[in-house]
Amino acid sequence: MNQESHLTEAPVVGLVIVGDEILSGKRADKHMPKLIELLAARGLQLSWAEYVGDSPERITATLKRAFESGDIVFSCGGIGATPDDHTRQCAGRALGVPLQLHPQAQELIRLRMQDTAREQGVPYEPDRPDNIHRLNMGVFPQGAQIIPNPYNRIPGFWVGQVYFVPGFPVMAWPMMEWVLDQKYRHLFREKAYVEKSVIVMGAMEASLTPLMEEIERDHPKIKVFSLPSVDHPEYGRHIDLGVKGPPEPVEPAYAQLLQGLKKFGARLGPELVR
Repeated sequence: MNQESHLTEAPVVGLVIVGDEILSGKRADKHMPKLIELLAARGLQLSWAEYVGDSPERITATLKRAFESGDIVFSCGGIGATPDDHTRQCAGRALGVPLQLHPQAQELIRLRMQDTAREQGVPYEPDRPDNIHRLNMGVFPQGAQIIPNPYNRIPGFWVGQVYFVPGFPVMAWPMMEWVLDQKYRHLFREKAYVEKSVIVMGAMEASLTPLMEEIERDHPKIKVFSLPSVDHPEYGRHIDLGVKGPPEPVEPAYAQLLQGLKKFGARLGPELVR
């Protein structure tokens, strides 16, 4: 088990975002906050995220690490069939397996093309060059299985515990939700993870570090967090100091934190529960 899992006894979940448009600032990433939301609703957490541009070498290296990690990993973007879409090919290289047209993906893509022709009021021509090219969106690494796409039928795919979805949020988000609900429902931990914190006015992190270390030492199932701010419009200079983890060990750890802050003579503001 990954060393981070001891905090919640839940699997480690990672996210890979592919695309030059994110790194150049042309588009803002919306996938990470949405995945955090989807996971939190199921009592899970996002442990790590990586951004990678449209470089086949970098994508392949990133995916190789993802496959080898044993983590649950979502990869968003780059699975289309245009020249700047490299994710499918890079996944094959990372796994060391060839690509092949997935029969179920082929059927779904053809159904989508038929839907499009019908919507446009034109005949469906399966052998037209652009329609043949669209089948490339169903070319996945050997052994891959598909992720259904409720928006337009064009599927994503998964191998091991790495799940590939499009970059478009309207498609990617329900597909990620499908993966969580279909593959990992047994790991859901609703109400099994909580954060409790208090606003500490005007404090310096360095002066509170011994207390934070003491609490983590005394309560190994929780983690202490410290979020400093220097220009908050309401609290001014402060630290949002708290503990997070399963509810049962959080309670005594938080009580110890408050007691330690009182002994320290800290000026406390509102308490927060998430």
